[in-house]
Amino acid sequence: MSRPPKGVDEARQELGGRLRALRQMAGLDGRTLAGRLGWPASKVSKLQLGRQSPTESDIQEWTAACGAPQAAGELLVLLRDLDRRYAEWRRQLHQGHAAVQRSWKQMEESATTIRSFESCWVPGLLQTAEYAAARFREHAGLFDSPRDTQEAVAERLERQKALYEPGRRQRHMVVSESVLRYGLAPAPVMRAQLDRLVSATTLPTVRLGIVPHGKRLPVSPAHNFCIFDDQLVTVEIASAELRLGQPEEVSLYRRVFDALATSAVYDAAARRLIIAAAESWD
Repeated sequence: MSRPPKGVDEARQELGGRLRALRQMAGLDGRTLAGRLGWPASKVSKLQLGRQSPTESDIQEWTAACGAPQAAGELLVLLRDLDRRYAEWRRQLHQGHAAVQRSWKQMEESATTIRSFESCWVPGLLQTAEYAAARFREHAGLFDSPRDTQEAVAERLERQKALYEPGRRQRHMVVSESVLRYGLAPAPVMRAQLDRLVSATTLPTVRLGIVPHGKRLPVSPAHNFCIFDDQLVTVEIASAELRLGQPEEVSLYRRVFDALATSAVYDAAARRLIIAAAESWD
């Protein structure tokens, strides 16, 4: 039986265990180490148990206090992998939504093939300006982040230009029919957004599938995710964006995507579902 993918919590606990092992090898108890570092004993405990992520300077100070500064390099690699896996929304949005959009543009430009699944929202690359603005306002209110809606919308629309560029890039997007029917924007905005999706089904760089309500599914559409060139997976949860790069993790999400994509309808059948949903937004 294959080993399940390593999650964020497990990665944090692994790093904490390595720090604890260094302390023990140095013959120090937690309070003594905390005293050397000038930290509260509770911080040492939380780092060791994986309840708090260390900073780079924490690791460098810890290894030096344990007489093993040479161990810092390997631990910093683990920390950077952890940071890549878990990007807290509050931290990402500190500089506003436009900065996040620019970061996504860089990831998309570096990928040849992107596969994404959405259970709640229209994919960002297919959003109208008005629908995108509603999403950004929602997030700003939820996280009390900078309200740079106009700039963020402009950056999202800038990302969308790639859909019209000739070349090898392909985008396979699968969405639940719920995406067409959730009232995440006023009715006129939803109608215009669904009209945009109808047009998107004809783009040569896009393959858009809709998973119909009532369809017997082989896997649960638990959450949104995006796969970049079968090398990196981003997963959006309420509090953070996870970035997963372990081969077994990517392989698992690819299997989930393929199962959901097989359950979707495309082209004329997808357009019929979209148009029916649009007519319900009277």
